[in-house]
Order: sequence, then C-alpha cells, then structure tokens
Amino acid sequence: MSNTFGTLFRITTWGESHGKSIGVIVDGCPAGLEIKEGYVQEELDKRAPGQSEVMSPRKEADKVEILSGIFEGKTTGMPISMIMHNKDADSSKYEKIKHLLRPGHADFTYQAKYMHRDYRGGGRSSARETASRVAAGAIAKKLLEKYGIEIIAYVTEIAGVKAGKIDYAEISKNEVRCPDKDAAKKMKRAILEAKNEGDSVGGICEIAAFNVPAGLGKPVYSKLEADLGSAILGINAVKGVEFGGGFGLARLKGSAANDEFAVKSGRIITRTNRHGGILGGISTGMPIIMRAVVKPASSILKKQKTVNYKTMKQETISVEGRHDPATIVRFPPIAEAMTAIVIADHMMMAGKINPDTLLG
Repeated sequence: MSNTFGTLFRITTWGESHGKSIGVIVDGCPAGLEIKEGYVQEELDKRAPGQSEVMSPRKEADKVEILSGIFEGKTTGMPISMIMHNKDADSSKYEKIKHLLRPGHADFTYQAKYMHRDYRGGGRSSARETASRVAAGAIAKKLLEKYGIEIIAYVTEIAGVKAGKIDYAEISKNEVRCPDKDAAKKMKRAILEAKNEGDSVGGICEIAAFNVPAGLGKPVYSKLEADLGSAILGINAVKGVEFGGGFGLARLKGSAANDEFAVKSGRIITRTNRHGGILGGISTGMPIIMRAVVKPASSILKKQKTVNYKTMKQETISVEGRHDPATIVRFPPIAEAMTAIVIADHMMMAGKINPDTLLG
C-alpha cells in the first residue's frame, strides 16, 4: 500500500479510523518556516466533524501535537511528525456487520487485496485518514503564503442545487461552505431531507489557486494537471475532476474554447481562463481552477442488499453509526490541503523554493 505522496515535498500518513491515533510525517519542508501548532489546529478545525447537523455527530477534537521537525517556532528542515489521538471512536456498530460488504465502500476491494482488514469504520480506507492530510497541508499552505499563493475551496453544488454566484466572503458564514447564501439554504434543506430518509447526497467542490507563477509542471509526465488530479482523486469519495471549462469544452468550437493572450501591466495573461491556469501540463500564471465530484456518503441507514463474504450468502445491511449525510460539506479543507501539497512540491521542483532553507 502506498502511503506516501509527493516528490520533494513529501507526506506519509498513517493510522486507522478506530485505532489509537492517526498522524502524518512531512518530509522536505525547508528550514526557517514559522509554524505553530495553533495554525495547524485552525486548519484541522475546518474539517472536524460535529460542527453542525449536516455533519457527522462524532466528536473528534483532532487535537494535533507536533513531535519533531520544529525548534524555537521554526522548521529545521528535518521530518515534521504530527499526531492526533482518536477520542470518540465507537466500534460496537461494526461487530455485527464485520463480514458484510458495505455497498459503496472499499470493504470488498480491501478484502480481495489483503485478505485481512480492519473492519472498524473502514480502518485505513476511512475518510478519518484525511485529517492527516489536512495537517500536512497546513504546512504547505503556510509555505506558499510566503510566495503570495492562496488556495480556496468551496461547494458549488449539492443534490442538484447549484450556486448562482461566487462570493468568497460568504463561504465561512454558512454550514455547507457555499459562496452563494441563497443556494446554501437550499443545499442545507436537501441534506436534512436525505438525512431524515436515512440517505445521503453528493456534490461538487471548486478549488481555486491564486498567484501561482507560470512555469510549474513538466511537459510530458508529472504534468501539473496530472499531479493535481492524482491528489484530488486520491481523496475519499471523489469520482471525477475537471479543470477550467472542463467537460463543457466538449460542446464548444476551438475559437470559443481558446483563451486569447494579452499584455497587462507588463505581464502576459489570457483574456479568459477556460484552460484553468494550465496549458501543456505547465502553469500559465492565471488562477488554477478545478472541480471535484464527491459522491454521496456510502454509509446510510437505508437497507441495501449485500453479501456476507464468510457464508457467501446474500443478506440485507443497514449501516448504523454517526455518519455524514453529505461528505462534500467537509471536503473543501481537504481539497485545499492536497492542492497546496502539490503546488509546494512543484515550486521546489521548479527551483522557486529552496528545498533546504528559507533563511539567508
């Protein structure tokens, strides 16, 4: 199993949903970056469950502890190790269904591959693991801040309800992290309706990265789009990714799809941004825009048919427990983290960040 991501700026996550703890090791962060646990905690708090009725009621504070790699408030260039203890795991609900393959989950594929798995909450395949990515992403975001790069993710669609406008100031003001106040209210209603029916809903998250310099990425393999796509597709429940105009470009002619070049303040830009900030696998300097499709949460109370892999007989399953009716609501901070990790990595590979030190 691959648990490490990145080339120069690398992360390795570890731990299971119902184990004692989860954590991450960040390797490759240059020395001299000011980091406090409080900053990492702020990012984790954005992802934490139990914040509203549209989230899982599981109460995990995700209290982070930095074990290494930081001295006198600054990174040393050595591996940064962070740990978060699981405090509110309830494994009792999984005992009676441990041999049942939960529809939509990785139970079958993990069993087929490893023949032995932690069935409590999905173990390593649980979205619980993404807290480690957010902790690592906090380091990457802080690093990119020094170069003026900002990353923001928000929900643009839930259960068919679409945002009609983008107001960044609105994102943190509602429970679904939508930049459209009116759409947010409708999204919340759709989530609660599904929740009351013992069901769940999916949605779309848009991720934007601003002030990314031109020239990041490689022309054939390790294209910036490919690495960003890998990072986002590697997040639980993601079933599709698009950049810029995305699939909508299939319905345009080349004359309409192309972005014309212009000069603004002595810099080459494009008049439009249907390419989403990347051409030929390399950043153009325009905002990087991508969207991820997040499927409905697989753990639902509604009864479904499945198979008991011990008896090889068909049974009925209802997944009890404290589950998210819409995982998309907690998705944006995870998407921001993975995007930051990729861009930080490519900034180093392009020689725009000294991989050894920020000092001197």
